[in-house]
Amino acid sequence: MKILVTGAGGFVGAALLRGLRRQDDEVTGSVRRDCGPGLVPVGDIGPDTDWRPALHGVETVIHLANRAHVMDESEADPLAVFRRVNRDGTLRLAEQAVAAGVRRLVFVSSIKVNGEATHGAPFTATGQPAPEDAYGLSKLEAERGLAAIAARTGLEVVVVRPPLIYGPGVKGNLRTLMNVVGKGMPLPLGLVDNRRSLIGLGNLVDLLGLCARAPQAAGRVWLARDGEDLSTPELIRRMGRALGRPARLLPVPPVLLRLAGRLTGKSAAVGRLLGSLRVDDAATRAELGWTPPESVDEGLAAMAAAP
Repeated sequence: MKILVTGAGGFVGAALLRGLRRQDDEVTGSVRRDCGPGLVPVGDIGPDTDWRPALHGVETVIHLANRAHVMDESEADPLAVFRRVNRDGTLRLAEQAVAAGVRRLVFVSSIKVNGEATHGAPFTATGQPAPEDAYGLSKLEAERGLAAIAARTGLEVVVVRPPLIYGPGVKGNLRTLMNVVGKGMPLPLGLVDNRRSLIGLGNLVDLLGLCARAPQAAGRVWLARDGEDLSTPELIRRMGRALGRPARLLPVPPVLLRLAGRLTGKSAAVGRLLGSLRVDDAATRAELGWTPPESVDEGLAAMAAAP
């Protein structure tokens, strides 16, 4: 099967290329500017992107290219920028994919379509979407646009909404947290009592490969997670174990941490450390027959070992 992976230069895209090639698939990657063997430059992503050079002979597209969520947004109108890349660029790809004879498009969306936190019951694929920021809204609008294209053209659309992804090469808050743990710095998170679903890079790559092939994946939204949900203190302890050094956790009441977040303008970041976000992926496991191939500890060990 010939597969196109968009966003092939990114954290997930590069790993997915390697994983698919190990399965003897014919895989092409699209990137914005840098070009190498098996990669096609398409320029900036938006409503005018010309995807056609990357789509020749392709049967399935796995669409990862997007404008990622950022904590410190600098754009005057973030929603317009997110829509241009994540919604309009995605729908442009889908229309050109249909014209090129592509059979299936696997769209990597985000759990942020469901919302930012769970209070009691976990998120489900059939639950009411409730995005709270421009990134999540742009992904939801892309999902809805893809559904309309699928209904009109017969394109098989598969949507995957992963939670926070970790693994070798990850950047952002999780990498920063692991670096802090590795330096032996104390963290005031010992009293946090939450549960968060995560997904390791190897597990997500495995699921996306399955979604590219499984007939029953088409026309559905799928949620996924590792085999266990962790509290923030437990995640930190597991990171310490992966790094070979004990984590240092201080018993600071969460109410004080929330106050500190408000005073420093970091309420959103603190909220993610203190709040819960749980995913129910029972349908993914039962209907796709998917089981995560890597444990949390294996994924964290790979992340810790990466440069």
